[in-house]
Amino acid sequence: MPPRESAEIDDEIRRHEARLARDPTPHAFAALAEAHRRAGRAAEALALCRSALERFPDHAGARFVRVKACLDLGDLEAGRAELERLLAREPDHQPALRIAVDLALRRGAAEAAVGYLRRLADLEPSDRAIQSRLRALEAVVGTPAEPDGLSSFLADDLFATVTFGDLLLAQGLYDEATAVFARVLLRTPDHAIARERLEAALGRRAQGRRPRG
Repeated sequence: MPPRESAEIDDEIRRHEARLARDPTPHAFAALAEAHRRAGRAAEALALCRSALERFPDHAGARFVRVKACLDLGDLEAGRAELERLLAREPDHQPALRIAVDLALRRGAAEAAVGYLRRLADLEPSDRAIQSRLRALEAVVGTPAEPDGLSSFLADDLFATVTFGDLLLAQGLYDEATAVFARVLLRTPDHAIARERLEAALGRRAQGRRPRG
C-alpha cells in the first residue's frame, strides 16, 4: 500500500475514532467499523460491530458492515446468517439484497438468488443491470417471464458447459456467464472448475459495479 494512501486511511480512522469518542451513536460505530474493514482490518471491524449491536441491536448499518467483514474473512456461513437477520428486519435493504444474490449462487441456490433479484427488480424497476441478471437467472431455473434468444440458450442443458460460460465471460457478459456456471453447478454440485469460474464471474461483475452501501 503506498505511504500516502496508508496515511489517508489512518487519518480517516482517527477522525472516526474521535467522532465515536465524542458521540457513541450507532452510526459512529458503523462508520469506524467500515473504515477498518476498507483498510483490510476485518477483525477490528467485527469487534466494533459486535459492540455496536450489543448496544443497538436493531441498527442495520452496523449489521451490514458485520456481514461484509465476515465475508472479507472468508466466513460465508457467518456472513449469510448475519445477512438473513438483517433482511428479516430490513427486507428492502438493497445492498444486502445484492450480496444475498451472490451468496445464494455460491451455495448453488439459484432459485433463492432469483427471489432476491425479483425483490431488487421491484425496488429498482429502471435498473437495466438488475433486469438483465434476473432474466439470465430465470432462464437457469426455468421461469423466464419474457424468453428471448439468449435466455433460450441459457435454459438449454446443451449449452450448460464451462466452455460456453468461458466464452460469455471473455465477452464481458458476466450475468449470462454467471447463469451458465450456476446451471452447471445445479446439475453437478461438485464441479470444481464451474465453481471457480462462477467466483471469477461474480468477482468481475462486482469490480464493474459502482459501490452501493
